[in-house]
Amino acid sequence: MTPGAKPSDDTAAQPLRSDAERNRERIIAAARTVFARDGLSASMASVAREAGVGIATIFRRFPTKEELVAAVFSDRMDAYADAVANALEDPDPWHGFVGYIEAACAMQAADYGFADVLTMTFPTAKALEQRRNEAYEAMLQLIDRAKATGRLREDFDPSDLVLIHMANAGVVNATGGAAPDAWRRVVALFIQSLETPARGPLPASPEHDALYRAMLRASPTDLTSQEPGKNG
Repeated sequence: MTPGAKPSDDTAAQPLRSDAERNRERIIAAARTVFARDGLSASMASVAREAGVGIATIFRRFPTKEELVAAVFSDRMDAYADAVANALEDPDPWHGFVGYIEAACAMQAADYGFADVLTMTFPTAKALEQRRNEAYEAMLQLIDRAKATGRLREDFDPSDLVLIHMANAGVVNATGGAAPDAWRRVVALFIQSLETPARGPLPASPEHDALYRAMLRASPTDLTSQEPGKNG
């Protein structure tokens, strides 16, 4: 650069881009802490306080809470999908099925936010939902294989996994730090009830559309809200 010359646009913009990326990572880290502790009902203002930034900075990087949720939990959803893939690789399908349920429920117990994520749906978070759908398709294979061994009861329905996640999330949120391992007993009760021979028939499983509506209903009402004062 010649003496006295102004820096190029690229050079001047680089620190700004770096600052913006640092802010983004700072916000994601803060949101991960807040959501893990308080669940998805935590406010964007709580995330801003944890990150040490203004609420306007949060909304500049993530115009809606759903976008922030997707950024925070993309790696968790990857780990969830990996748990299903690992279960499929188990030479004992029943063992793999049980291991998957235990792993998924442990992930919920370790993170209140992710406990919520597995019981909700996020229509505008396309990448997150695509990963969930990939895991679901793998779960269908896992269920079929476990049934083929004769160990998993024949009337088990894929929707039962969603109900297990919902029940486990309720236990995790209700017991919290007072009884942090209570979920393990509940999950063991679930697993034992799934193994043959079945003690009796089960009531009908919920329709897919009804369960989807329930997951939408469970989602926080502020997921798609924009910055206060902004028009949607």
